[in-house]
Amino acid sequence: MAGSLAAIELASTSDEQRAALRRNTELFRRRMVEEGFDILSGEHPIVPVMFGDAVLAGRIADAMLAHGVYVIAFSFPVVPQGKARIRVQLSAAHSEADVETCVAAFVASRAEVAEAS
Repeated sequence: MAGSLAAIELASTSDEQRAALRRNTELFRRRMVEEGFDILSGEHPIVPVMFGDAVLAGRIADAMLAHGVYVIAFSFPVVPQGKARIRVQLSAAHSEADVETCVAAFVASRAEVAEAS
């Protein structure tokens, strides 16, 4: 009970974690657009990176893991046919360097998959 009350108190009085999450989300979304990725618009920290093709999204996700970034590709029937994507979930615990590492892994993975095709 005491732990739950402390968590509620922290959540209701501190904006630091929410601000960090907001910064990470904005940075990731901006950097991905700068790198030419198609992301669904919004402000939510779960960011869909759109690929359309299920095989491509899966290959990118596999390549990302080789770069040390774990992501999951989603395709039909989880999402509509032709709307395959990788969902990235940002957190307040990520550093700016973590966000940049993720963006760099997307860029490198895209290049590797394109080269292999």
